[in-house]
Amino acid sequence: MGKRLYVGNISFSTTEEDLREMFERHGTVSSVSVITDRETGRSRGFAFVELEDPGAADEAIRSLDGSEMDGRSLRVNEAQERRPRGGGGGGGGRY
Repeated sequence: MGKRLYVGNISFSTTEEDLREMFERHGTVSSVSVITDRETGRSRGFAFVELEDPGAADEAIRSLDGSEMDGRSLRVNEAQERRPRGGGGGGGGRY
């Protein structure tokens, strides 16, 4: 199984293809996902990249964390599993 990486501080103009090209220098990329705002469709400034080989992912972290892309200093580290969120919002009204 591969390793999923968090890539933060990306430019709003950075594309999934840009990231794929950058990370493919370190190993086979399984997936790239630039996270976008639901309402505007604009990038939220971070992405997730999954590399097939965990060793290649570790090398990518060492090599790319702090590197520049589109004038921005990237933050690259292992993605953390998403924590469960609290239950849905109740209405909170009084009767």
